[in-house]
Amino acid sequence: MRVGRPVKALPQPLCDYCGAKAQLARHGDEAYPYRDDHGPLWLCAACEAWIGVPARSTRNVPLGRLADAALRDAKSRLHDALEPLVAAKVRRDGVNAFEARGRAMRWLAGELGFDLPNPSIHHLTREQCEAAIRHVEAFVASRRGPAQADER
Repeated sequence: MRVGRPVKALPQPLCDYCGAKAQLARHGDEAYPYRDDHGPLWLCAACEAWIGVPARSTRNVPLGRLADAALRDAKSRLHDALEPLVAAKVRRDGVNAFEARGRAMRWLAGELGFDLPNPSIHHLTREQCEAAIRHVEAFVASRRGPAQADER
């Protein structure tokens, strides 16, 4: 019999696409989508949607919402759009890349009015990713100035 604080139940996210309970998959499982070991992840095999787990998580807490191929692509493109801004922030302010990315996501969430539990790409919808990409591209274009924009 356990005495003390109760142990919380393990999280089991629901698929945003079909509503099914996601299953925890590890490298070597038949449904695991990667060839190499990328760590455990929550997977909805029917929708081919998944989300990773933090590297040192003992409770397998999901990083965010399950993502299908379209959402994973949008998140990847948003990461690519943000990286020059993150690198500039690291150079200019001497912060690490994680802090710079966090600040970039808080800036985006504030600019676009996203209500996020955690300022992270993992919690965005595909529509929010697309809006964020457009906003970042417009911001970068406005910073270039008219002379540099004409050269393209």
